[in-house]
Amino acid sequence: MKKDIEIPVVENVSIAVVKEWNKEFQMDDWNAYIINENDKPIEAVMVVTQGFSTEKKTSKFRHMLGAIPANSSAKIELMQEAVLPFRNEFAVTYFLENKLYDKKFVFRENTINEKALRDIPTLDYKGVWVK
Repeated sequence: MKKDIEIPVVENVSIAVVKEWNKEFQMDDWNAYIINENDKPIEAVMVVTQGFSTEKKTSKFRHMLGAIPANSSAKIELMQEAVLPFRNEFAVTYFLENKLYDKKFVFRENTINEKALRDIPTLDYKGVWVK
């Protein structure tokens, strides 16, 4: 029976943490985005986030994002500077062509920082990217 269960592989979906200018507060913010590089929309997108360090962990945050159009992105959450050094996990679940996809994206400890910034083509921002 287990052999009959198909577990589709997540492709063309990624998470990026980018640094972007906040006009309202006149400062840079770190924001997490989900990127859909598929030619079709992904639907019923849910993201559960949590951060861990050796002594602390953050609360779990659940985000229901709905549908994300093809070749686009959606903001997941603002990330506080205090959790950037943590191991940050993004558990993503969505439907694509009536199949359920699930993947955990992990930013290892101390990987979200100024030195690690690179161009994120879909977003036109610099950030840290996990595929």
